[in-house]
Amino acid sequence: MTDISTTSEADRALKSEHRAMWALGDYPAVATQVIAELGPVLVAATGIGPEDRVLDVAAGSGNASIPAALTGATVVATDLTPELFDVGRRDAESAGASLEWREGDAEALPYPDASFDAVISCVGVMFAPHHGIAADELLRVARPAGRLGVLSWTPGGFVGQMFATMKPYAPPPPPGAQPPPLWGDEAHVRRLLGDRVSDLAVHTAKLRVDRFETGADFRDFFKAAYGPTIAVYRNIADDENRVAALDRDLLELARRFDLGGGVMDWEYLLVTARRNRPARTERPTPARRHD
Repeated sequence: MTDISTTSEADRALKSEHRAMWALGDYPAVATQVIAELGPVLVAATGIGPEDRVLDVAAGSGNASIPAALTGATVVATDLTPELFDVGRRDAESAGASLEWREGDAEALPYPDASFDAVISCVGVMFAPHHGIAADELLRVARPAGRLGVLSWTPGGFVGQMFATMKPYAPPPPPGAQPPPLWGDEAHVRRLLGDRVSDLAVHTAKLRVDRFETGADFRDFFKAAYGPTIAVYRNIADDENRVAALDRDLLELARRFDLGGGVMDWEYLLVTARRNRPARTERPTPARRHD
């Protein structure tokens, strides 16, 4: 288990900022009204079923945790922002799902090694700032031959480009923090997992989004509901010209991806794998006695 007592003051401050950011607005509305299909896609791809003990990392309000629990699996949903759990608990109860909710940092998961049959994350762990540490933790808590399933937005897809659009208006990231959409880059994920996994399957797909009639509908919804977007607008709130410029840039982004009538395809990368079993150490053959 990662020792969080050794983290720096700057890192603890960063995590506090992340927690506060995701508590802004109404992320559960994004999860249920815009990206609800992603959770079941990830659960199915990871092969989760009744015999499994599952950890959903950066679970939010349960977009993947609840579908996993509905398979009959024993599920723990963990997130840095427990403020999201109240909605998750209500949604789980409405769906008839039973699961555990626990506050936890994706870079310091509060579980012993090899605790879970499957470890999943649906557009969640990608936002942990230190990708290598987060990947280490995902694998650490998976049992040998346990499954890993991670779904992330790609850099070139709509959400990746939304972050690129907002970047000039956001404060500079702290040293060492990596851009979230890198988890949607196949080469980057392969480097993160390395030779610690087998049966690695990586493919891109698209989520059809028809929640918004116009680009302005998309922009205004995300300005009100999505923590990262809210945080960026707060960063420039004192500069009317920059606010107006970001308004225009987000409208242009939506226009570029509009397939007609506000319909868009949002690209994501889906990664599944199995954690390798530890290498067996051959025990020396005892010397025979010659009496």
